[in-house]
Amino acid sequence: MEVFKEFLAKIDDPQHRERTEEVLGWVAGKFPDLEPKIAWNQPMFTDHGTFIIGFSTAKQHLAVAPESAGIQHFSDEIVKAGYDHTKQLVRFPWNKPVDFSLLERIIEFNISEKADCTTFWRK
Repeated sequence: MEVFKEFLAKIDDPQHRERTEEVLGWVAGKFPDLEPKIAWNQPMFTDHGTFIIGFSTAKQHLAVAPESAGIQHFSDEIVKAGYDHTKQLVRFPWNKPVDFSLLERIIEFNISEKADCTTFWRK
C-alpha cells in the first residue's frame, strides 16, 4: 500500500483516512492481481492496463468509481444497500458501514467484463 501513502496522508479527517485505508487495503488483499496506482490524483486499481475501480474522498463520502457500466449493472443493489450514485460514481457515506460484498461483486464484474479490453476506459 506504499503507492497510496502520500494520498492517504493528505486526508485531514483521521476517520476518513482510516476508512479509505481500510477499503484500499481490502481491495489490495482481496484482489492481489490488480495493480494499485495513483492516476489523476486518485487511488485506483487496474488489470492488464485497463481501469477496474477508482476512489476519491469528499466531505460526506468515499466515492467509488467503477465506470458507468458497473453502476448500471448494480444500480438496484446500490440503492438497496442504501447508497446514492450518479452515472460515474457510488457514494459510500462516512457514517455508514461499507458493503464489502457489493464492492466485491462490482470489482469482479469489471474484471470479467474487461478481460479482453485493450483500452484503459471502456469504449
